[in-house]
Amino acid sequence: MASARSDIASSASTASPSAASPSFIAHKILIAGGFGSGKTTLVGAISEVRPLRTEETLTTASIGLDDLTGIDGKTTTTVALDFGRITLGTQIVLYLFGMPGQERFSFMWDELSYGALGAVILADVRRLDDCFPSVNYFETLRLPFVVAVNCFDDSPLYEPEEVRMALDLDADTPLVLCDARDVGSVKQVLITLVETIAGRRSAAASQARLAASAGRS
Repeated sequence: MASARSDIASSASTASPSAASPSFIAHKILIAGGFGSGKTTLVGAISEVRPLRTEETLTTASIGLDDLTGIDGKTTTTVALDFGRITLGTQIVLYLFGMPGQERFSFMWDELSYGALGAVILADVRRLDDCFPSVNYFETLRLPFVVAVNCFDDSPLYEPEEVRMALDLDADTPLVLCDARDVGSVKQVLITLVETIAGRRSAAASQARLAASAGRS
């Protein structure tokens, strides 16, 4: 883990000089989802610095642990985290932390989630059950998140509302379609997340002001 942290620092240091300007606001964003849902692909597609990856080759030791149903061509898996960086507009810098998807790595989730502003949960409709642990985890943390349905070439087609109902999402949790390989698609997912976070913070601030006003009256 110490090596991974030093690599993260090295990746961050290669960012453009403007990114270090005090006018920029940096936020930590988590990229979660089930095994093989496209988390590493998403971080690699959008990152403006060389992404850090901790992928290892799947071996016979994973038989019985990693279910490859629907993703037979997958040969590697993330064993710690992915890391990337993207600038949105002229003021927002997002540090992206891809979380391992398998349940046996869930002990790392609390550490990776520390200080995070929000999360993207990638969903694969071929293996929709795999993203339930992430949904439950972030709902328990009360951390804002969006669900991004990664549209694989061989995935069956469902309407977004069908997926929303299957995941039993709250009405204010955004669900969008995306292609984790496409920069524009991934950027729109991140913009949706930032807008969701900003909207919830604004609503919370308004409620606090109303409560304070009621307390003075």
